[in-house]
Amino acid sequence: MKLSLIIIIIGLIILFLGVVFYFQSKSIVGPAQSYMYSNPDWSTNGFIIISMGLSLVLIGSFILMRYKK
Repeated sequence: MKLSLIIIIIGLIILFLGVVFYFQSKSIVGPAQSYMYSNPDWSTNGFIIISMGLSLVLIGSFILMRYKK
């Protein structure tokens, strides 16, 4: 049960970082001196990181629901 909560928390952190990276690539967040700022490559990287974080959240939630019964 603790493992599933750890997986969910790590997934949420990764998801948050992916959103920040995506917003930096779209020039919404961050300093203009950042190499990610207004860089279209980081849009793709942000989506990949978001999907990895979302996958971890879903896996952790599935494990939590499966063993909570």
